Amino acid sequence: MTFTSVDYDKFRALRVTHVATRLEELINDEANDNLTPEKLFLTAVDDALEARRINKIEKLIRAARFPIPAATISEIDYREGRGINPVRMRRYADHDWRADPVNLLIISPTGGGKTYLASAIGIAACHNEHTVTYVRMDDLARKLVLARSDAIAHQQLLNELSNVDLLVIDDFLTVGIDHDAAADLFAILANRDHRLPTMIASQTGPAHWVAELPDRIAADSIVNRLANRARTINLGDIDMRKLRHDQTRANNTYWE
Repeated sequence: MTFTSVDYDKFRALRVTHVATRLEELINDEANDNLTPEKLFLTAVDDALEARRINKIEKLIRAARFPIPAATISEIDYREGRGINPVRMRRYADHDWRADPVNLLIISPTGGGKTYLASAIGIAACHNEHTVTYVRMDDLARKLVLARSDAIAHQQLLNELSNVDLLVIDDFLTVGIDHDAAADLFAILANRDHRLPTMIASQTGPAHWVAELPDRIAADSIVNRLANRARTINLGDIDMRKLRHDQTRANNTYWE
């Protein structure tokens, strides 16, 4: 059986082109000769829906702009001293961020694997069809400064960051920010408070954040919104970046 171009025009009008294409493939496969028309049709529908879901997930991952787009929960190093285990990470991988909008703080010194872990959890959220935005704090501050010259663009950026299912801010307050950026950060977090979760990856903890922000009153409010009721992962002092580098150098295929 082969559908004609006229048939496909009809399928496109009904927005079932993928179903029709898959149904034609199934019908033309001799292995399916014993299947009923109903079974073939339902299989085509299921396959088309799965293809659509995979396509959506790929778009969500691209839109999030993760620095490590291949990061996965399954590849996390669970060695002793990192403060994490497979059961806990599986809970984060399966978490419904909209239903349980509790913030997540990932703390460790430089090289501890914060970015990989944040990317892996964020990608898992995309697989659960959540919208995710990943941004480094310095890039966020720069974007807010550039957008501030256009009131409409500035408000659109604030709205986008306020309404994404999961906002991931990496390198949080590694360097200080000015009053305007702090005010924008406060607005974003206030809009998300008790509604949508924020993930923070940082070398330091809440006490340091208060000291780094330019306005003490705003600082207390920002940190309170982030840290209150938040879950925290302390990754310890293991330098995963150096460890990976040493493992690479020890490989027989490594050369300098």
